[in-house]
Order: sequence, then C-alpha cells, then structure tokens
Amino acid sequence: MGPHPLTRRVVPPAHPPARLLTAAPENGTLAPMTFPELAVHPELVAALARQRITIPTAIQVAALPVLLAGQDAYLNAETGTGKTLAYLLPIYCRLDVSLEATQVVIVAPTHELAIQIQRTCADLAAEAAWPLRVMLAVGGTSMERQLDKLKLKPHVVVGTPGRVRDLIGARKLKTQALRTVVIDEADRLLVQESLSAIRDIIKAAPRERQLVFASATEQPGSAEALAALAPGLVMVQAGAAQVNADIEHLYLVCEERDKPEVLRKLLHALRPGRAMVFAHRGETAAKVAEKLAYHKIPAADLHAAHDKWGRKQAVDDFRSARVRVLLASDIAARGLDIEGVTHVFNLDVPTESKAYLHRVGRTARAGAKGRAVTLMTRDDVRLVRRFESELGIVMHHVRLREGQVIAANEGGTGD
Repeated sequence: MGPHPLTRRVVPPAHPPARLLTAAPENGTLAPMTFPELAVHPELVAALARQRITIPTAIQVAALPVLLAGQDAYLNAETGTGKTLAYLLPIYCRLDVSLEATQVVIVAPTHELAIQIQRTCADLAAEAAWPLRVMLAVGGTSMERQLDKLKLKPHVVVGTPGRVRDLIGARKLKTQALRTVVIDEADRLLVQESLSAIRDIIKAAPRERQLVFASATEQPGSAEALAALAPGLVMVQAGAAQVNADIEHLYLVCEERDKPEVLRKLLHALRPGRAMVFAHRGETAAKVAEKLAYHKIPAADLHAAHDKWGRKQAVDDFRSARVRVLLASDIAARGLDIEGVTHVFNLDVPTESKAYLHRVGRTARAGAKGRAVTLMTRDDVRLVRRFESELGIVMHHVRLREGQVIAANEGGTGD
C-alpha cells in the first residue's frame, strides 16, 4: 500500500529563514512579513518582542495560516528555523485559557526536548501574562507528582510517548477537550518502537482534533504511518536551510590520537564563551572529558550521562554557564536549542554536508557571530571541498602556533 496523496504542498519563497520577504503590491518592492500580518494575537506579538523575536522565519510564515485554519499539517524545516513557535503560536491563538481542561498535548522523543518545549511554552505564556498552565510528563519521574499536577487541569501537557500514553490509559490525563496533538521530531516517533504509543495517544483524542507533526527530516518509512494517522495532511516546507553567514568555518589537520590534546589547545587559544564539541563515539568523548578535567577546564558530557537526570544536569550546567564546554553526539544533541553558543568543534568529522549544517547551526544565533572548527585527519581533508561546494561556504585551513590559531600558510614551526 502506497502513501496517501497529500492534498497540497506549501512552500515559501527560497529566502534565508530570518529574512523571509513577501511582495508589497503597492510599489512592487519587497517588505518583511510580520507577526501581526500573520494574525498572531497582539499579546503574543508583544511577548515575542520582549524575547527579541520580531521577524517570522520561513517555516512560521508558511505554517501559521495552515494551522490557524485548523488543518492537520507536517512542518518540515531544518533545526534552528523556529518550528516550535511555528506550531505553538497558532495553538496559543486558538486556545481557551478560561477553559480548565487539557487542550494540547505535545509529544517529544526525549526528556531533554520535552523539557525544552515545556520551557518555551511556559516562557511564552509568562511573557504574554496569560494564566496558562503547562505540565511536563516524562518517564522515570514520580508518577504521583504528575498525578497531582494533573488535578490542576493543565492547559498544555508536554511529554514523552510512553508516559503520556500511560496517563491517558489510567484515565488521569483527560482528553475530551483536546484540540491539538503535536508530534515533534516525528521522524523519530513514527517508527516501530514508539508508533504504537503515538497511535494510542491520537486515538484517545476527539475526532475533530488537529494533528501537527514537526521534523527536520522526512523519512520515507513514515509516509504510510502518516497516511493512516492523518489523511489529507498538508505538507508545510521551508526549503533547505542556508548556512548562517555569521559563522566562520575553520579546519585543522592532525592525527586522530592527538585530537583531545589539540582540542584542549584550541579551547585555550580561542577562549570560547560557550562551546559544543561533537564526537561520534562515547570513548572519544570520555578521553576528551578526562583531558579537560585534568587541565581544569569545566565540561559536561552528554555521552557519559547514563540516565535522564544525568543528561538534564549536563544540559542545565551548560545552559547556566556553570560549564563552558558540552560534549555531545548528533543524537544526544538533537533538538537542543541553547543560546550563546560561540563555538562548535567537530572532533569527529561529519561525513554528510547536512550533518555539518545541523551541527554548526548551534552557533551564531540571533545575529551573533560564531565559529565552527573541524579537526581533520589527512584522509578527512577531501570532505572540505564537498562541504564548500554543497553548502556554499569557505573553510579556512588553520594551525596552532605558540598558543595561537593562525592561517596554515603562515610561516613558523607549529606546536
């Protein structure tokens, strides 16, 4: 059985997300799209402005009209392009704060992402001065405490699929008033391990509810599941994200065994305010963490966190600047959006341009400058041309000399 045909595909103009433009008929010029023009509630517009968000991104421009109309939709855009607000703003515009019942359930694949979404939900409501209750429901935490919070009738519940399904199955999370069910990181949830829970959650909601799926990627294997869950789904795409022009791209060639020591020297030379270090393997991250600890460089290691509390502590320490280095894999860091990341270090080189784009997009947010530094072996250098060609960037070859990062073609012996 093939995938159900989609009713239509909404694709905004191919402009960089932060500079999406729309035609101004009166003079034929281009003018920035605004949140009021997208029918966002004035109090939410003011709340966004207080968070220094004034220009909608491409995915927000494309998604808001579709979701405000109550249609089921799949939001597909790169990480860091504002997908959470793309579904949250229309949800809040349609939510009845005076109704003491759960009206929205948002499901995420990991505790970290669920916590991040819950924080975004709560912060937006607080900035708008709305008496909106948002609850977190994740596994591995006290069920009794969550049952107590459900008695307060939260308007929005954000959680992981297993715990949300359990609360619904126990008839503690009431679904009669549900208006919207959001499946975030849908490509990770519409798979065999979690698909059953997603089906149960959607089945428990009223028939007239709205379904929203969001993801940075489209997985061919999820098409059939989507067709069954939401016939007539509208695909909303923001096109391929461009690499932020505020990121400087550097690469340094060294032996694989020397990477932990080279990273330490780079951290000393560049003095990042907040750095994310990407490694494929846990043993590599462990070596780096040991090296940094020996040299009294505070770091948090998502690889070494064996439970959700350890991961949460690592992210919280990094977010609060108690440590300035976060070691992570692509999977561990997926969905994390942390402000103030000044540097991204690729300890292990991503083999695909899309993975490189995903990593470096963690820095240079909100108009800030950022640096991406990739440590390469001689065999890896062939990937430089691929990244430059496919992403439209320039990667500068650098090396270390006397504790400083210099262009590789400058004289000297190096260290």
